[in-house]
Formats: sequence, structure tokens, C-alpha cells
Amino acid sequence: MKIAFIGLGNMGGPMARNLVAAGHGVTGYDTAAPMPEGVAQAASAAEAAAGAEVVLTMLPNGAILRSVAAEVIPAMQPGAVFCDCSTVDVESARAVADQAEAAGLGALDAPVSGGIGGAAAGTLTFMVGGSDAAFATVKPLFDIMGQKAVHCGASGAGQAAKICNNMILGVTMIATCEAFALADKLGLDRQKMFDVVSTSSGYSWTMNAYCPAPGVGPTSPADNGYKPGFAAELMLKDLRLSQQAAEAADADTPMGQLAAQLYRQFVEGEDGKGRDFSAMLPRFEARGRG
Repeated sequence: MKIAFIGLGNMGGPMARNLVAAGHGVTGYDTAAPMPEGVAQAASAAEAAAGAEVVLTMLPNGAILRSVAAEVIPAMQPGAVFCDCSTVDVESARAVADQAEAAGLGALDAPVSGGIGGAAAGTLTFMVGGSDAAFATVKPLFDIMGQKAVHCGASGAGQAAKICNNMILGVTMIATCEAFALADKLGLDRQKMFDVVSTSSGYSWTMNAYCPAPGVGPTSPADNGYKPGFAAELMLKDLRLSQQAAEAADADTPMGQLAAQLYRQFVEGEDGKGRDFSAMLPRFEARGRG
């Protein structure tokens, strides 16, 4: 398949490499990142998209997505599919899909879960919104870049699923870190805490698979000085998107709102920027009730 890939940074680069390794022809464009080995470099996003059967994008935010889409969609051949893998606001995803469909193209919003490691290993999960036909076209590529692709519904549904999932993730990580900090102050051994909670009703992904306490549970960023697997500032971005969506949908999300406030304080007012989102644990360790 002839593929264009626009946005070849920490996530897009490894995803494009996996497509090349599987035998697909990939033409890429990025304003700053180097071209992965085997990816042909285009002089512009529009040049990359010309003649491609599928155009994949991995971009920082909705405004940049809208800008790239405005450049790329007129250059795409009829019947091709514009598939955005960024995590952006639902409104931008739907606006770009409408623009693509008006131009006779397929459109998918397909944000991912799995981080940089999943991108490199080809084990991402894709949460996909868009038509059945567009999903069927891109599904073989999802199978190369990831281990699972869930067709969540119409345009915007992929972003909605990602935002809701990561709101749960942010809230549960804060609760897990709070509980460890409380256990410390109560004199409870962290390993004993893990042994109980990981097999009891407090079980969660943040406890069992990504434990924020060093030396407890499976290896996680906590065991590597909290170097990011998923950076705190990216969690803040996703929590802000969840609250933007909640406001637009008139949804009451007090826990999501508080989690966004806490991560904002951690990233912008404390030392959270550049650290893993599980570094909330040393933050709570150092704080008292006041």
C-alpha cells in the first residue's frame, strides 16, 4: 500500500518504521523530526499525500491537525483515507472528518494507547471513529502498528474513547499515589500494601501494571527515576481535553476536573514537567494534610 505519514516524532517515527518493515511504501513529512530509515522524504505535507492510498497523521494538537488537514486534503486522490492518530479534541476530529468526506475521502480518528514503547514494538491499541469502509481500508495497517483496533463508532468516537479512558487513568493514578502516601504515614509496608490491594477490590491498572512505588510490582517508570513512559504533561493535556469535552457535552465530571487541576499544579507549578505521570507519588509523600 502507498502510505503518507505526517508527523514522525516519538510516536509517528516508530509507527512508520513498522509499516516500512512490513513492506509498505511510506513517504513522510515532518517539520523537524528526521526521516526514519526506509521512509522517503517529501518537501511538504501535500507532496507526501499526493497519490497515497492512506494518509496517516500523528500531530500535537487539534489546531495543528486542522492546519495540516487543510493543506493535505485537497492534494489527496479521491477514495483515499485520511487517518489521524493524534489525540485531539472531539470537535477538531469531527471537523476534519467532515472536510475529508466533503472532498470524497474516507476519514478516521484513531488515537492510540501504549506510548512510545508500544509504538516501537507494534503493540498499540487504536480507538477508531469513522465509517466501516474507511476502517476496513486501514485495518491491515492498524494490525501492523498495533495489537488491537476497536471501531468505536462514527467520526469523533475514537477521540471520545481515548479521552474517557485517560480521564479514568489520571484519576486512578492520583488515588493510587494518595493511598501509598497514606500507607507510608500509617506505617504500612509498601510491598504488603501492594500484595493486598493488587488482589482485592482496590485492584487497578495503575496499581497492578504500572505501580508508582519503586521496587513494588512489575517494573515501571518508578523503577527508573520516574523517567517518562507517559509524561505528566501529556496526562495534563488529555485531562484538559476531557474537561473541554465535558463542558461541551454538559457532563458532570468532578473527579476528572480535580485530576486536571492537580496535574496542572504538578506540571506548571511544581516539578512534574518531564517526569512520568506516576511521579505524583513522591509529590504526595512530601506533602502533609494542609
